[in-house]
Amino acid sequence: MKPHDTVVLRRPLPDFGLEKGDVGAVVHRHADDAFEIEFVSGEGATVAVVTLRASDIRSVSAGDMLHVRSLVRS
Repeated sequence: MKPHDTVVLRRPLPDFGLEKGDVGAVVHRHADDAFEIEFVSGEGATVAVVTLRASDIRSVSAGDMLHVRSLVRS
């Protein structure tokens, strides 16, 4: 994965309000196979920027269907 690639979250991150299947973008790749991923709302506002391991994300595939959900904020 490289910067600007679209990725899918493989597990929920409740501390950030993120659910498995949420879509983000790679903003930085660290040397140790970790990635900074930005998740945004439908309006483009940043919801979270999270450092994740490669095992926490996957590339978007041709068979994926994107879905919209309501963002729950505490």
